[in-house]
Amino acid sequence: MKWSALFTSSVGKKWVMALTGLFLVAFLVIHVSLNSCIYYDLNFFNPKDDGRMFNKAAFWMGNGWVIRLLEIGLFVGFIIHIIQGWVLAAQNKAKRNINYKIPMGSRGSTWYSKSMGLLGTLLFLFLVMHISHFWVPSRVTGLDPVIYRNGLGAASYEYEVHDLFGRMVSVFQNPWIVALYVVGCISLAWHLLHGFQSAFRTLGLSNPKYIALVKATGVGFSILVPLLFVLMPLSIHFGWIGYNN
Repeated sequence: MKWSALFTSSVGKKWVMALTGLFLVAFLVIHVSLNSCIYYDLNFFNPKDDGRMFNKAAFWMGNGWVIRLLEIGLFVGFIIHIIQGWVLAAQNKAKRNINYKIPMGSRGSTWYSKSMGLLGTLLFLFLVMHISHFWVPSRVTGLDPVIYRNGLGAASYEYEVHDLFGRMVSVFQNPWIVALYVVGCISLAWHLLHGFQSAFRTLGLSNPKYIALVKATGVGFSILVPLLFVLMPLSIHFGWIGYNN
């Protein structure tokens, strides 16, 4: 297959969708792992952490040329995945214009597999909101600094980081924003439920044994990751996590 066919042929577009989709799945693993550091502030861990662990992890992730380079690749991956997704959704809709004498209902495919374009659009809008809430203030406009001290005695030193945890606490006081994040995480769960296993099928996985394993892994991933994400705004909004909670 020629490189140009990846962006022109139907098979090529599906390959691009699968590869960029798996790349974004890997990003979700890193992103949810980093953001889960806020849970260290829960009462049964360290209620006086006040986001220290999360802010330190975010500082480490955001201040290295490797991460910045990967960040560019991430944005490119998002753009390609979104555009190819819209193109494929439009092509599939055009092919379904033929009416069947007997309605297929859900026997042909699940509703979420037929609604990947809609779910993808909701996720795109959610992504724009998320970037405006956190990435832009962190990378462009700037956030209030917080100073931490490492070490003991003469060997101790201070360093300054962005208070991204404070930004989260501020943003998630708004119940409407929290509600939108809940909708975004639900959309992500449905999108992953089909997209995770579909990516492996597109790339050639056909062994029934491994397909069953991928499906089971995909279901678990589609539940666990969005659940960890959605609990973040909920935990902050209801005061389970926050300054001196």
